[in-house]
Amino acid sequence: MSGLPFRLRALPLTARLGFTFVVGTLGVGLAASAAHLVGHHENRDEIPGLSMEDLTGAYHGVKVTAPLVVALERGHPDDLADADRDTLMAWLTGERVSEDYDSLDLGDAAPAEVLDAACLSCHSRQATAGDGIGQTVPLDYWDDVAKVAFSREVSPTDPKVLVASAHTHALTMGALTALVALLGLATRFARRAAPALVMVAGAALFCDLCCWFLARDAAWLVGAIAAAGTLWMGSMALLGVLVLMELWLPAEAD
Repeated sequence: MSGLPFRLRALPLTARLGFTFVVGTLGVGLAASAAHLVGHHENRDEIPGLSMEDLTGAYHGVKVTAPLVVALERGHPDDLADADRDTLMAWLTGERVSEDYDSLDLGDAAPAEVLDAACLSCHSRQATAGDGIGQTVPLDYWDDVAKVAFSREVSPTDPKVLVASAHTHALTMGALTALVALLGLATRFARRAAPALVMVAGAALFCDLCCWFLARDAAWLVGAIAAAGTLWMGSMALLGVLVLMELWLPAEAD
């Protein structure tokens, strides 16, 4: 395959400058798109930062069990009395998690008192035991406990909103991919690198958008969305690099 006969390097200097700014603008757009993706999906599970739970919640829906419940269910801490474990579990699965945390009416059976006696030897910021767990998961105050005490159910995006978003993204991202692909094929790299990147970009975009809908019934496809989106963005960025190289490297000898 010899690729397209036209080469971007053959354009006048002014045109090459113009295309350079266009590619730079597309680069800014890709970076902004990545930042928007993080900002749009992060904190769906009410925990700072983008995680697979955030993405799973957006496309499939997920129930996030409170970390304290998970720890208690797996038998942590080992020396916690059964009565205290039952007290904490009843509290965490009830409807008054914040109200009953340090309720005076509960006396020594208040969750705050149980946590203080059973957990702060390791989970205090001043604790010397626990290999430093008190610094990463402190339980000294209610603000600390609240971060790990609530179970959450994250509902997937409404189908009507998903269809509207896919309508916009499929047309604009498809057209953008085609444009960058044609620019990449108008370079000296049209024999090997550019066609391979075009294939990856096209396949990744198609997989990404299709899995938006399929993931509602199959949670594992959320991983495919993340992988395909990463591949699309990476292949588009590399095509942009090839275009810039073609625009400013010395012309090939005939």
